[in-house]
Amino acid sequence: MNQPISSTLFHTPLDEQVAQLTQQIRRAPADARLRVHYAQLCMVKGDWERAVAQLQTVAQLDAKCIPMAQAYREAIRCERARERVFAGELEVKSIGQPSDWLPLLARSLACRAGGDAVQAAELHAQAFEQAGETPFLLDGEQVEWIADGDSRLGPVCELFLNGQYYWLPFENIQRLEIDAPTDLRDLVWLPARVTLSNGGQHPVLLPARYPLSHTEGQDALALASLTEWRPLGDELWAGVGQRMLVSPAGEHPLLAVRELSSLAGQP
Repeated sequence: MNQPISSTLFHTPLDEQVAQLTQQIRRAPADARLRVHYAQLCMVKGDWERAVAQLQTVAQLDAKCIPMAQAYREAIRCERARERVFAGELEVKSIGQPSDWLPLLARSLACRAGGDAVQAAELHAQAFEQAGETPFLLDGEQVEWIADGDSRLGPVCELFLNGQYYWLPFENIQRLEIDAPTDLRDLVWLPARVTLSNGGQHPVLLPARYPLSHTEGQDALALASLTEWRPLGDELWAGVGQRMLVSPAGEHPLLAVRELSSLAGQP
C-alpha cells in the first residue's frame, strides 16, 4: 500500500498534515490506507515509536501490508542504529572486501562524536589518503571517482541490508541501481539493488537523508528536498537534508541518481 508523493506534501507544513490526518483516522480508525500515510509522515518527522505503532496496526488491519510493515520496522531499527553510530555509541558494521582505511574513518567518526576533534581530523586524513579512487559511470556519465559529500563518510556508501546498518566502500560496488522515489517513505529510505565487486547481489535501502535531519526544524530538510552543510573545521563538512554524492563533475542529489556502474579494471 503506497502513499504517492504529492505537491501538498511540500506546500503544507508537516505538523499541519499530521493534525489533519489524525482527525481523519479518528473518523475512520480501520482505514489501513490512512494509517500507512500516517506511519510514513511519522517516518519523515523521525517519530520512530509512533511510526512502528502505526505499522503494527496496519499489519493487523490488512494482511497485504504485513511485508511492508515488517520491512519498514526493520528500516526504523537500522536508522536508530545509524543514529547511535554517528553519536559514537555503536561501532559501525561494514560489508565488502576488508580495507585498512575504513576502520580509521569509523574511529574518526567516533572521536568527533566524543569531542576529540584533533584526533578525528588526524584519523580522517589518514583514511582519505589511503582510500583509493574508483572510476564509475554515473547515470551514463564517466567520472574518475564518487564519494558522499559528507566528509564523515566520503568514500563509503551507507545502506541497510537484512535488518542491519552497514558502510560499503564505493570501491567494492560493481553496480548500484536506485529506484526513483514514488512514495513518501522513499524520501527517508530509497529502495535499491547493489552488486558487489565479488558478484553478490542484494536488495537494500539507502538512507535518503543525513542522520537526524528531521531534528533541524525545517520541513525541507526532513523531506529531503534540500541539502545544507555544517562546518566541521579544516574544510570538512557534515550534511543535513538530502544525501549528496560528489564527483569531479559536481554534486549529484541522491534522489536523482539512478545507477552507478564501476569501471574498475576496464581500459
